[in-house]
Amino acid sequence: MLGKGYSTADDATLARAARDGDTEAFEELVARHRDQVHARAISIMRNEDEAIDLSQEAWIKGWQRLGQFQFESAFGTWMTRIVINLCLDRLRQQKRLRTESIELLDAVPGEQSLPPVTINPTERLELSELRQRIDAALGRLSDAHRTVLVLHEFEALGYKEIARIMGCSTGTVMSRLFYARRRMAALLADVKKDEEI
Repeated sequence: MLGKGYSTADDATLARAARDGDTEAFEELVARHRDQVHARAISIMRNEDEAIDLSQEAWIKGWQRLGQFQFESAFGTWMTRIVINLCLDRLRQQKRLRTESIELLDAVPGEQSLPPVTINPTERLELSELRQRIDAALGRLSDAHRTVLVLHEFEALGYKEIARIMGCSTGTVMSRLFYARRRMAALLADVKKDEEI
């Protein structure tokens, strides 16, 4: 038992204590990482209710599987992997995981990478508007393309790790990432054009 040192203990110490049955140590880990876990769920599911459900399910699984945590990665990273896998399982169950044809995506104009974004520091709303535009564009990607983009750009996962998580080849991951970036660039360019009219 850690006593009163929860807030100053590192994650590994808390995880070991939680693994030995210390629920207060686990509660401290939840408090530290719940926002990150929820953010990842919402970025993949695009639905607040589902994100909350899956985040809660991830914490239950985290508690149940503490014995499997090998301390090879950070605790937060381990929990993020759990919620990502739950999100992907939910998408598969709902049969929403669809693959867009390469021919269809080839018809979408746009650059191969996201356009550079310059932020005017005198305009307080611009950053918020940019986030809204990116969020809207993410929402228009297929589940498969959005998930690959989130895992690569937000989680900084490599192609092999994404392929393992999503159950596909690295070539498929690379293709989806290429087209997701291209589609995002086109969607963001369209939003900018609409604003200029």
